[in-house]
Amino acid sequence: MVLSVTYATLGELKVGSYIVIDGEPCRIVEMSKAKTGKHGSAKAHVVAVCMFSGNKKTLVAPVDTRVEVPIIEKRLGQVLADTGDTVQVMDLETYDTFEIEKPKDQQLASKLEPGVEVEYWVVMGKRMIMKVRPKRT
Repeated sequence: MVLSVTYATLGELKVGSYIVIDGEPCRIVEMSKAKTGKHGSAKAHVVAVCMFSGNKKTLVAPVDTRVEVPIIEKRLGQVLADTGDTVQVMDLETYDTFEIEKPKDQQLASKLEPGVEVEYWVVMGKRMIMKVRPKRT
């Protein structure tokens, strides 16, 4: 099995970092740290957006808590076919073909057509298209 997460302390993370909350990979959009009180340790309040569903998630925990951080594998692929809600993509390194759900961003989804190169991320066993690569001349 391929390792899909690593670990970090909550205090090491910053806005823009990725974290696993409730088993879903999320991107941190807000983070605040409360000072150490009379009893106990400093707390961190994290607001994050799920990468796949777009749901907002929050986490409040001591800054020294170990949390899971998803390992993001960035890969290149070529769109082979548009099949409605999904696109068929071929990995440019391994030549594997697979289906990926179209991105929710309409501007990005409109650029997906056969022959276009895309950058896709593999996060915790799921794939998502992040951007369309400019055409080479």
